[in-house]
Amino acid sequence: MSNVSPTSRFSAASGPGGQGPQAVQWLLKRNCSVSPAQLAWLYASLCVVSLGIAGFFWWQGATLVMPFAWLELIVVGAAFSVYARHATDGERIVLQGEHLLVELENAGRLERAEFNRQWVRVEPKDGDGSLIEVSGQGRTVRVGRHVRPELRPALARDIRRALRGC
Repeated sequence: MSNVSPTSRFSAASGPGGQGPQAVQWLLKRNCSVSPAQLAWLYASLCVVSLGIAGFFWWQGATLVMPFAWLELIVVGAAFSVYARHATDGERIVLQGEHLLVELENAGRLERAEFNRQWVRVEPKDGDGSLIEVSGQGRTVRVGRHVRPELRPALARDIRRALRGC
């Protein structure tokens, strides 16, 4: 069973023998138009073209063109690197059985938090556009960075409803 809402990708997986849903999952990811691999190919082609043109003018006697071409490629490469580092950022929330698992990936670093379903509190309440706090057992995790602020209350309601088993 799969259902897509404006706030998240929601999926429920059936247990063995089709005995109803065993897991509920929300995937919250950046909307990136270019993957890191595509960006690397774009940068490589940019380097070939730029250095080819700079090499032609350097061969013609304009020796200052080559250092500026290298400077340009270094700056563009740094900007592409920052973009690529955060292109795969996302949040994954999984409710399976009595456990709620929250995974946050930021710049390649993965942070995991696991909560007991019975002790989880989900805030903010409706109308507040701030990040959603999932807390319990002395630990707090903020989610919803990749959801528009006006849709965060709906995501919080979805998580609360799933925790209650409705």
